[in-house]
Amino acid sequence: MTTITVPENVSVLLLDIEGTTTPITFVKDVLFPYIREHLEEYLSAHWEEDECKQDVQLLKKQTEEDLKQNRACPVHAVDQTVHTDEEKAIREVVDGVLWQMAADRKTTALKQLQGHMWRAAYLFDGHFDTNIGAKVESKSYEKIAERIGCAPEDMMFLTDVTREAKAAEDAGLNVALVVRPGNIELTEEERNHYRTLTTFNQLELTRSI
Repeated sequence: MTTITVPENVSVLLLDIEGTTTPITFVKDVLFPYIREHLEEYLSAHWEEDECKQDVQLLKKQTEEDLKQNRACPVHAVDQTVHTDEEKAIREVVDGVLWQMAADRKTTALKQLQGHMWRAAYLFDGHFDTNIGAKVESKSYEKIAERIGCAPEDMMFLTDVTREAKAAEDAGLNVALVVRPGNIELTEEERNHYRTLTTFNQLELTRSI
């Protein structure tokens, strides 16, 4: 098995998730069904909490923006100040979230709520979401490096998407591509340009990270 030596100066490994730490099907087969199954229960339990109110408000703003742009929209914007019919309000949020998921929307409002639900269900630490920027933009990786106080050249980014790898590379990070079943097939040029691995066991560390 070919190994990839992690440069000695690298002190941070930055990992993509879907298609990298897990098979690309993990999101569709495990994470998304969890949201669908527990969404109403989660909203009912956290409805009066500030974080949940902020999530609902962001979803409301997204709905209003969709209406202004004449985009398809399943429900009217939810009025967070209405408490006389909480179940109806929660149901409208559920319908809106499920509609966005069915349409494969990737709005910040949707991702934020999903992230809060997954955080409650799983152990999360040291992660970055779309608030930091798109993964295909080099500026996002510069922001991450600044946020954690690490020089880009002292970081190594592992991903399955070449556009993300290029963006990180342009920002000065070391990169490697993860090849898993279900991932997009790499071209010969991409295989020649990037180091590739099929398991993290191929990473050879020269220092503790």
